[in-house]
Amino acid sequence: MAAVFTDANFDNEVLQSENLSVVDFWAPWCGPCIALGPTIDALSKEYEGKVNVGKVNVDENPNLSVNYGVTSIPCVLFIKNGQVVDKQVGAAPRSTFEKKIQQHLG
Repeated sequence: MAAVFTDANFDNEVLQSENLSVVDFWAPWCGPCIALGPTIDALSKEYEGKVNVGKVNVDENPNLSVNYGVTSIPCVLFIKNGQVVDKQVGAAPRSTFEKKIQQHLG
């Protein structure tokens, strides 16, 4: 399962991590977000130990949504060294996310 990122742990788990982080901004009432969930979970297993893959519930963590300008969900941010290096707005096939991860690994 993907990690759960919150206002409380985001700095430590994502911004201070040496690994690339893939952060899925979602909400339980969002159909496309629910559809994307299994892809995010699969990526978390596939890249375990190499990439931090997690989810931010926008209803429970509004500060993160505001800080990162997330206005529509699902929105997946790719964060490396504390900076957003890529993003994907809307649901997309797993291959789209894998391509972006590969571009920013290493």
